[in-house]
Amino acid sequence: MAPMDVQGLSIGEVAVATGLSVHALRFFEREGLFLRDIPRSASGRRVFDRADLDWLGLLNRLRESGMPIAAIREFAALVAAGPGNEAERLKLLRRHEDDVRAKIEELHACLDVVQAKVVAYGRHLDAGTAQGVWSPRG
Repeated sequence: MAPMDVQGLSIGEVAVATGLSVHALRFFEREGLFLRDIPRSASGRRVFDRADLDWLGLLNRLRESGMPIAAIREFAALVAAGPGNEAERLKLLRRHEDDVRAKIEELHACLDVVQAKVVAYGRHLDAGTAQGVWSPRG
């Protein structure tokens, strides 16, 4: 994302800047995941700033990496509470890091199987023996 002045962005502009949908942004707000109450303009529209975008980037990465909303909510509450709970934040992040590493290991095992099948099918196609490979009729 190119540097830009993000003071006073609307929810639609934040959606474009972050790649999150307006629906996702409203969901994050309803779930209490922002570090502050998002102020509203005189016309009632949300007004986001740079810190909100940075926070949304982190929230989205946590969500995309499989952190449950309850854990994200817990992390957000700890951060919003301010200094003094860094050890709790670190514990929560380490637990998630372990979960992500385990998922990566699972995906590597899956990739190994897929790669083996790609090699096997490639060899059969190159040798002209692919017809009937894993045919439902045997």
